[in-house]
Formats: sequence, C-alpha cells, structure tokens
Amino acid sequence: MRGGRFIETALLLAAILGFAARPLPAAGREEIIVSTAVSLKNAFGEIGSLFEKRTGVRVRFNLGSSGLLQKQIEAGAPADIFASASARQMDALESRGLILPDTRRDFARNELVLIEPAGPRARLSAFTDIGRPGVARIALGNPKTVPAGQYARETLGQLGLWDRLEPRFILAENVRQVLDYVARGEVDAGIVYSSDVAVASGKVRTVAKAPPGTHNAIVYPMAAVKGTGAPDEARLFIDLATSPAGQAVLRKHGFLEIH
Repeated sequence: MRGGRFIETALLLAAILGFAARPLPAAGREEIIVSTAVSLKNAFGEIGSLFEKRTGVRVRFNLGSSGLLQKQIEAGAPADIFASASARQMDALESRGLILPDTRRDFARNELVLIEPAGPRARLSAFTDIGRPGVARIALGNPKTVPAGQYARETLGQLGLWDRLEPRFILAENVRQVLDYVARGEVDAGIVYSSDVAVASGKVRTVAKAPPGTHNAIVYPMAAVKGTGAPDEARLFIDLATSPAGQAVLRKHGFLEIH
C-alpha cells in the first residue's frame, strides 16, 4: 500500500484526464467546481447544498489530498475554488500566481489524533503508545501529498518516533483512506483529523490528540483559482463558507473556528 512516484503520477494524470473529458458549463455559469481536501467532504457537501438552494448554481466537488489537488491545478485541471487542509499547498499556488489573492480566506481549524479500531482490540492510551512493539501496522497519509501525513511526520519527529517506526507505516492517498484502514481493522492504529472520527460511525476509537506544539497549526484556507470563469459565484461560495451559516455547518462536522 506504499505509494511511489509512479502511482502518484498515474493518479494525477487520471484525475486531470477525467476532468478534462467533462464539458464545462457555458458562460453564465450554472455550475462551479470546488477542488477540496477530502477531509471536508461531508461538511462541504452540506454547504454546497445550501449554496445551490440560495443561488441556483450547482456545485461539483473534486475531492482528494490537498497535494494532489495542487498538482492538478498547476497542470491546468479546471477548478473555480481550491480548499486546502494546509497553508503549504495554497502558498505554493499563490507563489505561482494561480489563485486570486484577494479571495483567500482561512475558514477552519482541525486537530490531529491517534486512532485505533474500536472494540475489544482497543489497547492504546497515549499518543506515544504508537511505538509499542505490538503496534505493527500504522496508517497515515503520504507526507508528500497529504497534509495530515505531513502533520503526522512533524509530530512523530518531535516525539523521536519517526525513524524508528517508518518500517511500520502504511501510506495512504488521503486521510479518509487512513480512516477506512483503521475502521476495517486492517491496521493497528492510524493518524487522522479529529473531524474524521465521527464519519466512521463508532468503528474507530480516538486514543489521544497529538501533544501540543508537536506540529504546525492545522488551518484550512480557500481561494478562487485564477482564470475561473465564475469569479462572482466563487466569491459567493467563499463568503458562505466563512459566514455564520457556513461556520455552523463546519462546527457540526467537528471543525474548529479560526481564532
């Protein structure tokens, strides 16, 4: 399940070709494309429905790891809005002039947690327990493209565990895949966002939050993509996600407010 450069490249090309094959709506825009971190799937699905009711404009979501979505946008894949689970990917696009800087907004925060399968197997009690000999398979996002994996690497590095545990890692394409591995009992533990846990419907158990100060703040930015054919609609969607109504939806799905 470890992903190499060939797999990453194949996934990127498949995603771009798949989007390029779909016709874009005509001017006047009856639809917008929101490329969004997969951890936002449920919350943005609800915000998208609210947006459609208010504006009559359909929302099509392109879900994936923030790093993969960044590469798609850099390669010219169609997108009106990019919502990332990390400032790193947004900064990269901004440095290349691929977003509209005045539309960029931080709209949510999250927490990093260690989880294990729920039920009688549960045996961990602290984040550092991930280093126990009995924890043979640990799922986390690929740090090259998945922000949750990047944060996990920071935390495990700070705890002095990264190098020792690296042979046990099962690298996933996104944070929801990590969640699935743990929920199905295919691994002994995984590292995800706290907002992901409720999605697993009691199939996983939160062991502990990452110790304070062991990783960069988990902040979600969003912005309109340069060249969008629907700048007004993109701004309206961003306004909705950052409005009291949008923030209430995000809180309901386990996200934290921006300070």
